[in-house]
Amino acid sequence: MITVSSNLATNLLIGKLGVDNIRAGVHALGADAMNVRRPLEDSKAFEQGLNNTTTARALLQLLEALAAGRAVDPQASLQMIAVLERQTVNERIPAGLPPGTPVAHKTGEITRIRHDAGIVYAPRPFVLVVLTRGLTDEKAADALIADIARRLYEATQ
Repeated sequence: MITVSSNLATNLLIGKLGVDNIRAGVHALGADAMNVRRPLEDSKAFEQGLNNTTTARALLQLLEALAAGRAVDPQASLQMIAVLERQTVNERIPAGLPPGTPVAHKTGEITRIRHDAGIVYAPRPFVLVVLTRGLTDEKAADALIADIARRLYEATQ
């Protein structure tokens, strides 16, 4: 679900945990603007306007809780970070950073939408969330996200 962005894996997890439990979990972390309403690729729910939504702030709140060891507990937070560090899509945030800079991140994409949200373990660590919409050139969207990461990294040095 994380390292290769599998919708099937996401749906299995949603089915196991349940939408209500997921919503309660993100609420407990203060990410009320994240609204999980259904499994992915549910075209009937999509047609009815039942969409999963989030904001950059909600993702920021989740990642900050994770970085601080508050997502569940310190040990579980470290385990989740380790999974996020194995992300295989690295053309966005990591591409804008010096080689070898550790990043625990999650990407997402759908037609004309490309995202990346992560914890950047720079000399001064930071959380970065970039959500794009409406860019038809996927490589340009990736380059934009990488450029934002590069500029923020440079600003923190």
